[in-house]
Amino acid sequence: MNKKLTNKKRRVQLEIYKEILRGLKTVFPIILSMIPFGLLLGTQAKIHGLSVMELFLMCGLNFAGGSEFIAVGLWQKTPPLFLIVVMTLMVNCRHFLMGATMIPFCRQFSLKKIILSFFFLCDECWALSLQDCYKRLKKGVSPSFSYIFYISVGLSLYSVWVISAVLGILLGPFIGNLLQYGFDMVFAAIFIVLLRGMWVGWRKGIIWAISLLVACIVHQFISGEWYIIAGTLTGILFVSFVPDRLLQKPDHV
Repeated sequence: MNKKLTNKKRRVQLEIYKEILRGLKTVFPIILSMIPFGLLLGTQAKIHGLSVMELFLMCGLNFAGGSEFIAVGLWQKTPPLFLIVVMTLMVNCRHFLMGATMIPFCRQFSLKKIILSFFFLCDECWALSLQDCYKRLKKGVSPSFSYIFYISVGLSLYSVWVISAVLGILLGPFIGNLLQYGFDMVFAAIFIVLLRGMWVGWRKGIIWAISLLVACIVHQFISGEWYIIAGTLTGILFVSFVPDRLLQKPDHV
């Protein structure tokens, strides 16, 4: 009996190690692209007068790159805290939808466990985890959601993000303004890669295209971050009113 329990324990440990390794292997290319992005945030924080501790707490407690760039951009000697909070909430409101899309795959886990782990639910972690859920579902793997894979991806991204941002602010005087080297394109490049991995055919791609178009129009004519909400709501409304058969129908080659 003890031997059987020992063998079972070893199999469980081996499965955990395999999922950790699989998560690290999957997220590694994204980590490489996030390092210069974190350095850029750090150098911008240095330019706007943030301290190392202020940047560390912002990255460590918020963990949402887009809103952190907004906060740094608004930072002054006397920070407009209310404006920063409002803009951060606007930019981060997409996390409600991201979390909602993950819930159907996580029902076998306790609510407490899921809520705590969703702290790591950044854009990259969400996209990679959702892709993995669909792949496992297609292969018939149960459960489709791998909690260890998700934590490995999220914790890796979190650690690299905080460390690279702090290095950016410490090395800011030596690095200079990275915007002059075009490092601000890293963010867009990451999302292009993520979108490519989530592509499931042109029919569902129409939703992305229309949401993008509306977001661009709003960004052009309305100042602030309203384009994020506009693009998100457009996608929701489109899915709500367009018949499922038009979106689910297989694409013809």
